[in-house]
Amino acid sequence: RNLAVLDLCFSSVTAPKMLVDFLSEKKTISYQGCMAQIFCIHLLGGATVFFLSVMAFDRYIAISRPLHYVTIMNTQLCMGLVVAAWVGGFVHSIVQLALMLPLPFCGPNVLDNFYCDIPQVLRLACTDTSLLEFLMISNSGMLVLIWFLLLLISYTVILVMLRSHSGQARKKAASTCTTHIIVVSMIFIPCISVYSRPFTTSSLDKALSINYTVMTPML
Repeated sequence: RNLAVLDLCFSSVTAPKMLVDFLSEKKTISYQGCMAQIFCIHLLGGATVFFLSVMAFDRYIAISRPLHYVTIMNTQLCMGLVVAAWVGGFVHSIVQLALMLPLPFCGPNVLDNFYCDIPQVLRLACTDTSLLEFLMISNSGMLVLIWFLLLLISYTVILVMLRSHSGQARKKAASTCTTHIIVVSMIFIPCISVYSRPFTTSSLDKALSINYTVMTPML
């Protein structure tokens, strides 16, 4: 349920403004609106990363400890995991925003993208941003890369454990895990490509950003 709310909010951050800009002759966004977009994108994106981790943990408990699932995944633990996911997304986002706000912008402030995000806004700053870019890559890029590897390892362990289950149970669990792996890959691979290397404004980055900010959340 929380992931569905996140997907709805995520697409709502970028899609409406993008559609308005497509129909408008003058495509503008205020500084405050741009910073708000960056904050919301990274809040919801960070929370999505943590919620996908919660889903992987839930599948692991369901498959490895089926008789103790209800006891382990009790209401208190579930609420704690939900709160932790939102807090994790908030901390990640507020760090990004805190690094962006002091930057001076001298103009011309023309964004080479359909929404505000760190790689494009950093290019508009009239100061050396190499250290800041390194910090941003360490924060965003390393977060998604390390989390993606951990999720792949966890799902690999789950699929290996399925060998001891009956045929019907194995088929059902494998189907669920495969769906989760596809969702994880659709979100993480574009994010890794954009945030885990020196920032650019290539057309490929634009296509990848549409994938994880608009298309995937709407599926």
